Formats: sequence, structure tokens, C-alpha cells
Amino acid sequence: MLRLGPLAAAGRLLPAGPRLGPPRPSGGRVGLSRSWPPRPPGPVGDRGLLSRQVRAAAGSAGSAGGGRSPALKTPKGTRDHPPAHVALRDRLLAAVVTCFKRHGAAAIDTPVLELRETLTGKYGEGTKLIYELQDQGGELLALRYDLTVPFARYLAMNKITNMKRYHVAKVYRRDNPATTRGRYREFYQCDFDIAGQFDPMIPDAECLKIVHEILSDLQLGDFIIKVNDRRILNGVFAVCGIPESKFITTCSTVDKLDKMPWEEVRSEMVGEKGLSPEAADHIGEYVQLHGGLDLIEQLLQDPKLSQNKLAKEGLGDMKLLFEYLTLFGITGKISFDLSLARGLDYYTGVIFEAVLLEPENDHVEEPVSVGSVAGGGRYDGLVGMFDPKGRKVPCVGVSIGIERIFSILEQRVKAEMLYKKDPKLLKQLQYCEDTGIPLAAIVGEQELMDGVVKLRDVATREEVDIPREKLVDEIRRRLEP
Repeated sequence: MLRLGPLAAAGRLLPAGPRLGPPRPSGGRVGLSRSWPPRPPGPVGDRGLLSRQVRAAAGSAGSAGGGRSPALKTPKGTRDHPPAHVALRDRLLAAVVTCFKRHGAAAIDTPVLELRETLTGKYGEGTKLIYELQDQGGELLALRYDLTVPFARYLAMNKITNMKRYHVAKVYRRDNPATTRGRYREFYQCDFDIAGQFDPMIPDAECLKIVHEILSDLQLGDFIIKVNDRRILNGVFAVCGIPESKFITTCSTVDKLDKMPWEEVRSEMVGEKGLSPEAADHIGEYVQLHGGLDLIEQLLQDPKLSQNKLAKEGLGDMKLLFEYLTLFGITGKISFDLSLARGLDYYTGVIFEAVLLEPENDHVEEPVSVGSVAGGGRYDGLVGMFDPKGRKVPCVGVSIGIERIFSILEQRVKAEMLYKKDPKLLKQLQYCEDTGIPLAAIVGEQELMDGVVKLRDVATREEVDIPREKLVDEIRRRLEP
């Protein structure tokens, strides 16, 4: 929100992240005189070998000392945070943690390093994005990919069967970064999880209530929380004739429906995953459906799905979940969406994902492209993977995408005031010219009476009256690159 006094200067949009250029070579060569080294006696082949060794040693010496300076840049997919960014991120984290504590969660922390075997086999196609480390004294290690698997390991290792916890920490993924959309290789996750045996759907409903509270408190704009159930999806795959061995890979493809049109998803199913065109078309009839309680009732009457045990269980729990969400008064922001799959292997029941809907500008039809801002689900079997006796601890949790939320707020308009007592208008406009501020918003007695703000283009000195409620959108329009 712009706070307007006698004059407010609107600056440029904050950049979403550093532009990473190609890496510059570090190191150089040390010049050697032709008279050195002296030729050793022996066959020509030996002289050639010695010459190559000397050149290699000289190159190493140049790189270590006398060559070019190392490239001054952060690694791809990472960035530094100046004080202003850190202050904003701290305020965001404080708001999220306050909500977690309000719901009774206690904080834990786990190592950034995990045994490689702890992480592998838990993330589906995401396993290839794990940062694996070289052998460290006999242990094969990796950087943590998320906070959920370490939490499950923590529960199993400490024989904990009931816990409500939150965890805020950095995770690492060898992903293809897209910094303008808040996708990095190093980023914060803010997780809230409930472990233990409770009545069906009560912990799941609380997790969705937490997402609703946080996104409402942050005032990022309109949002929707999509929900589905892995058992419903697996039931859909079964009635469509997909073998169980292909459930996980098909699920990963369905998960791309929020980024790709159905035609491309169908093509991947048939061309890469080996499904028949008929099976893919049958899946498409289901996964493009979304709605609320009415859709749940409709699917409960579906002649095929109603005969599948997994799908029937999932639909029954989904109906119960919507009843709790109705009591919470948040069903207006909830959509039962059969396209939601979430590609992680460990989900076993309800899954959910929150996305922003409100465009940043009225003249832009599509929402801001930052992907989901929260997601989670139920993973009842994950703890049992680590327990020596395979004892399961039911769990459900949510992760708040704090980096993606941060990237949205970064792109909000930056504004400032000239901090002087009784400043003259001309001096304020001169300050804008001197500091490169492109727009000035002027509010005087007449503007207050008319309900407008005078917007001045500092470079051209052109002025136009803008209705107060349209000021922010007009400034954003003018500041777009």
C-alpha cells in the first residue's frame, strides 16, 4: 500500500533477484622463457612428458596466485539478501511462526546434512534434484531436500508417536532456477506438521485452516486452496486401466496440469509413460474436474469409482473434510480439484496446494506467475520407512512457500517521502530528478476535495489526475518494463 502525504515519490519496481551472467574463467597462465626448463637427457618422448607436466604445474600456479581474480557472483540459483530484504523476510517469517504457535506447535531443528539413503526414494522424480556430497569419512551424505523427510526420521529415531511441530530452515534442490518466480536452489521452508493418531480429517482440516489464516493475514490478494486425495487419484488410475506399477509416474505427469495444457500432459502420458491413448483420454475425463461438495457427491455415485475401494475411502474422507471446513467458515477458498497430484512419493491421503488468483494489474488477465505459495498433505507411511519394526505414525503437514511470497512482495511498488520540514514542491521535484525517481504523486487541498491524486512524470513533467482507488494500478502500469 502506498502511504501518500503532501508528496510521495514512487520508485522503480524492486528486482526479483540478481541477474546471473555466464561464469568468467578464473586463473591464467604464467609465461615461461624459452630457455627454461633445461632439456633433460633421454628420449624425445620423455622430454614431451616432462614438458606437459611443467606446463600443467605452471597453469596451476597461475590459477592459484598470479592469474585473474575469481568471479564475483553467487552460485546459480542463490542470492545475497541486503538488510532491507532481510527485514522483510523476518517480518514474513514472524507472521508465519506466530500462526504456527497459535495452533500449539513447538519448534525443532535438524541437520542440514542427512545420510543419502535417508533422502533417496522418497521424492519420486524429485530424487534427481537432491544435492549429493562426496564420501565424507565413510558416510554418503546429501543436503536436505525438504523438512518433511528429516522430521519423519526424527520421529522414528526418537520413538515419538504424537507431536505438533514447526520447523523453519533452508533446503536445497538442484533445480533449474527461475528467480523471477521465486524458484531457487537454496530457499527457506516453513513447515507445520501434526503427528499422531486422531479422529479422521481433524488434523487435515487444521492444516488447511492454517494456510487460510496465513494467506489472509499477509494480504497477498485473492487465493484458492486446491485439495485432492491420493487414494482418489489412484482409484481413478485403476478404473482407467493403469497398472499399479505406473501409478507414481502417471501421478507425476498429472501434477504438471497446472503448468501445461491437457494436450501436452496427454502426449507425455502416451509418448513417455507408455499409457494407451484410450487410458489417457479416460484419465482426462476425471482430472479436469473441480468443484466442491456437489462434485464429491457426484463422484460417490460414479458407477466405476464407487466400486473402487481406495477411491471410495478417499471420497468419504473428502466429504468429511469439507464438513469440517464448512464449520471453520473457509469453504469459499477451497476447491476440490482432481488435477492436483503433488509429485512426492510419500503422500498417502489428502493433498493440498494454495495458489494466488488476483492479477497484479487489471490489464493483465493471468495471475502473477510465481507458482503455488503453500502445499502439503498426509503421509501416513513415511515414519514407518525409518522404524526398524516398520511401525507407522500417521502424519499430515503443510509447507508455506516463503520465498515465493517474498518474490511477490519484492515486486510491489517502492515509495518514499522527502524528510524535510515544510519542503517546497520544487525542491521535492528536484529531488526526484536528482535521484532518478520516475513518478511523483502529489496530493493538495484540491486533490483531496476531488478524490484524486496528481501523478507527475518526472522526466516529461506531464501531470494527470488519477482517481485515488486507481492510483496503484496506474503506477504499476507505468513502471512495467
